[in-house]
Amino acid sequence: MVHQCPAVTDAARSIPGARIDWVVEEGFAGVARMHSSVERVIPVAVRRWRGALWKRSVLNEIAAFRLTLAAQRYDAVIDTQGLLKSALIARCAAGPRHGMDRASVREPLAALFYDRTHPVPRALHAVERNRRLTAASLDIPLQSGIDYGLRSSPALGAPSLPASYSVLLTMTSRADKLWPEARWLDLIAAMARAGLAIVLPWGNDEERARSERLAARDAAAIVPPRQTLPALAGLLARAELVVGVDTGLVHLAAALGTPTVSLFVATDPALAGVAHASAKARDLGGVGNVPTQDDVLAAAGELMRQAPRC
Repeated sequence: MVHQCPAVTDAARSIPGARIDWVVEEGFAGVARMHSSVERVIPVAVRRWRGALWKRSVLNEIAAFRLTLAAQRYDAVIDTQGLLKSALIARCAAGPRHGMDRASVREPLAALFYDRTHPVPRALHAVERNRRLTAASLDIPLQSGIDYGLRSSPALGAPSLPASYSVLLTMTSRADKLWPEARWLDLIAAMARAGLAIVLPWGNDEERARSERLAARDAAAIVPPRQTLPALAGLLARAELVVGVDTGLVHLAAALGTPTVSLFVATDPALAGVAHASAKARDLGGVGNVPTQDDVLAAAGELMRQAPRC
């Protein structure tokens, strides 16, 4: 979703007065609502529905969702996710449906459900793939520069935190993306010696347990209560520094302009790195190349020197 935000900005700038609706998995709708050019966010609950398709309440929700999409005639319906499930959702909308062609899309079967397909080089960063697809679908020129168009409220976040703090994002949905806990402990100790307060957010019981293990050795480390997505955005936007593994919240932090260091262990930063978002962001590591504590401290120190925050 964060990688699609610049394409939304491009569309809004190229087509004055454009009305842009965004279909978003319900748990992440808060990010779409942060974009200044999105008029309406339409939540979809595929993750929740697929585990209870036999329930009447779920069937009623699906029917209501389909009616909502069909009620509005669109000039263009663009599926940037490129999966079979997202292509099927796009088929529920009224209007010409656009997506990447079979050679470009993530799941080739998805291309069968589009009215128009567009070639997009696979080797490009995800942000640029989305921007090219959107430009081709709307017949608009590619824009120069990147603007994520995101806004966060300064009132959001945990009120008990220090005025100045850093955030460590240790959680990800894929175990192969995790950075070793021993390295997190060394990093926390080094940051505490430098006088930095450290916040360790979490989203589920497993992540909370990890955050509490990491915070247990140092009084400078804080484990806040569970935060909503908008509250987390506010937390990230006001941080002095964010360090995290390759996960959505790290990309959100970079898109919000916060100095950000992303740790890649099992994925290629050339295709989805945070450095593409901002001059205040750095990617470390890669497939089979685990960043060290010294790598992180050097990158973090460079960013904080370059971009002091008030």
